[in-house]
Amino acid sequence: MSFNPTDDHIAAVRAFNRFYTRKLGVLDQHLGKSPFSLSEARVLYELAQRDDLAAKEIGNELGLDPGYLSRIVQSFDEKGLITRRALPADRRQYQLSLTAKGRQAFAKLNLGSQNEVAAMLAQLSTSDATRLTQAMATIEAVLEHRSHPAAFMLRSHRVGDMGWVISRQAAAYAADYNWDISYEALVAEICAQFIKNYDAAREHCWIAEVGGEPVGSIFLVKATDQIAKLRLLQVEKKARGLGVGRALVDQCIQGARERGYSKMTLWTQSILVAARGIYQSAGFKLVKSEPHHSFGQDLIGETWERDL
Repeated sequence: MSFNPTDDHIAAVRAFNRFYTRKLGVLDQHLGKSPFSLSEARVLYELAQRDDLAAKEIGNELGLDPGYLSRIVQSFDEKGLITRRALPADRRQYQLSLTAKGRQAFAKLNLGSQNEVAAMLAQLSTSDATRLTQAMATIEAVLEHRSHPAAFMLRSHRVGDMGWVISRQAAAYAADYNWDISYEALVAEICAQFIKNYDAAREHCWIAEVGGEPVGSIFLVKATDQIAKLRLLQVEKKARGLGVGRALVDQCIQGARERGYSKMTLWTQSILVAARGIYQSAGFKLVKSEPHHSFGQDLIGETWERDL
């Protein structure tokens, strides 16, 4: 059943549009302090992401009038920002690429935009910045008719997270693999030791969130001075398919590098197929495998490693 918007709904959306375009300086003749209009900046952005992009593709993706786009392309050409090459299949159409000067112009524009947004966010508290980005993800998800928010975010652990990790790990593995309460005891012990012995220079925990709700976690802990251990990767079922697991693993690897480790190791089970796939695609290699009886089940434990 389609929604019948009231005048109040329409007014609220239009008021937000006016506020946000004013906040970003979109109504100025140029975007921020750059020499480019918003439309010109969007065209530059598209060209910076992909080489040999047809002008018609840009117009379709950005919803630009062909005549207006043609004037932008002509202006970029005259300024030496792009090269144009006629498409073999249709000599009336052109493939566009940024020149070195064009890439330099985009880099300056991109950095300026990033700094302006960073300055805006810096005025907010951490909780308000989180609320803002989550609200933006919700707006994008609703308007694109996605069943899930368009984005998830990773944050550092805070008070209360360890309880969530213990509860969700225990419940998930009991439901999916019939592991008994001894696994909950192991997770509780790992989390307790992490809190008691936490070394911020060598260890970390990341929590994945969607819409302000935790949906995943991963731990980086010290094994030796040179070896980091990845522990307790978990993603809620409702967040699977969004790339949360791979993002958590990638963040853990990057965190290990930044903390000066030269190698990473992890222990998992052969039945955890999805996790094993993520580890393998992230560069880990299986180095040891042995059967054991734990958590009320007969399992095959696996040790995976990768150099950093």
